[in-house]
Amino acid sequence: MRTHRRRVLVTGAAGFMGSHLVDALVADGHLVFGVDDMSGGYWRNIHPESEFSVLDLRHREATEAYLRKARPEVIFHMAADATEGRSQFTPISSTERNYLAYLNVLVPAIREGLRKMVLISSMSVYGRQPAPFHEGMPRVPEDIYAIAKAAMEHATEILAKVHDFDYTIIRPHNVYGERQNIADPYRNVIGIFINRLLQGKDFFIYGDGEQKRAFSHIVDFTPYCLRAGFDDAANGEIFNIGPREEYSINQTARLVLKHFGYDPDDPPEAVRPRRLPPRPLEVRDAYCTLEKAQRLLGYRTTVSLDEGIRRMVAWAKELGPQPMRYLEGGLELTTGAPETWTRRLM
Repeated sequence: MRTHRRRVLVTGAAGFMGSHLVDALVADGHLVFGVDDMSGGYWRNIHPESEFSVLDLRHREATEAYLRKARPEVIFHMAADATEGRSQFTPISSTERNYLAYLNVLVPAIREGLRKMVLISSMSVYGRQPAPFHEGMPRVPEDIYAIAKAAMEHATEILAKVHDFDYTIIRPHNVYGERQNIADPYRNVIGIFINRLLQGKDFFIYGDGEQKRAFSHIVDFTPYCLRAGFDDAANGEIFNIGPREEYSINQTARLVLKHFGYDPDDPPEAVRPRRLPPRPLEVRDAYCTLEKAQRLLGYRTTVSLDEGIRRMVAWAKELGPQPMRYLEGGLELTTGAPETWTRRLM
């Protein structure tokens, strides 16, 4: 869907989802500004035709100054400390990097004439309600990250009513694919599995592995995120975006092993998955309905999990194994944290 040229800001532009969206926006002819603090992004992801700046959104004055200069009409807020499971052990950082960073962007953007905010939220706001989740369900967050995301959604709705700007809230499924940060030891289960196998090492499954998720390849996410930013039918709406098909973590692990050329039923001992205790507060089943996205955004799934993992493995093999990027200062709280984090086993 092509629109007339707009001034567009993408936060988290050097990251996985943000960089793919920047590519699409540039291809559509928009003047694209991108910011990222590079905590999880990479210079290799930055589009040369975008106006990119390194910016830590926790820094209020610097962010205000940037917004005065960029004056975006449309913002896609993708910057996030999207570590749902880790947030119980980094609650201050999670709140600062999610809720407070978002307000640091939204408030000056409103002053500078913001027309539309596209907030990339999370299906974690549904908590432990029965899956599949639908957009009419209440927000009942179960963890610190989800609390921040629910607050971001609610703040957007309130400020839009008072200050007269449009918005769309998107709750992605587990998005994966080329450019994902496979060096993050706290999130991105497919990426972690792949990175460990690139090193010829085993990987870890928390609990019995039968917890279910729906995975969305990046090419089945970006076009609908883009459309949500410019289609009036999306204004004031919340969308789940991703496939309806759910897979257990065990099934997902088998597909990763398969595309590394191993027998999923009998992989070598060196790469055989190891079991660890469940992570605290992890929701057992998390997947969503997609009827609303189909009806208003034209959503359809084009890449199966099998095919998507094949593509991601091929990309990762070209990239090569990556050293894990643990938090420099460590966790804020350690009691009950998985030993893969406290002992840095990856």
